Amino acid sequence: AQLVESGGGSVQPGGSLRLSCTASGFTLDHYAIGWFRQAPGKEREGVLCITSGQGTLHYTDSIKGRFTISRDNAKNTVYLQMNSLKPEDTAVYYCALDFTCPTRESTYWGRGTQVTVSS
Repeated sequence: AQLVESGGGSVQPGGSLRLSCTASGFTLDHYAIGWFRQAPGKEREGVLCITSGQGTLHYTDSIKGRFTISRDNAKNTVYLQMNSLKPEDTAVYYCALDFTCPTRESTYWGRGTQVTVSS
């Protein structure tokens, strides 16, 4: 069973990216998926979570109004839409899976995708 993130890249400030987290070996509609990020020299922090019931949780206020999370259970994929990106959003973005919104102690993680916001 694994999670694979994709969609990262380099973008200018104000730009947008959509990250995907695709699961294999899991039926995603049974689980919550959280997006986390880790910038160089900083601790991993939670970004957004979507529950199996389509509820959402913001782990941090810094992305409110800019990032949204959605899921397509038919594709076994969760998306993180990131708009109005700022340089401080630069990080490796990871998705994690758990029965409720994941924490840093959750067991199942993807390997991450790099997002760089720079002019």
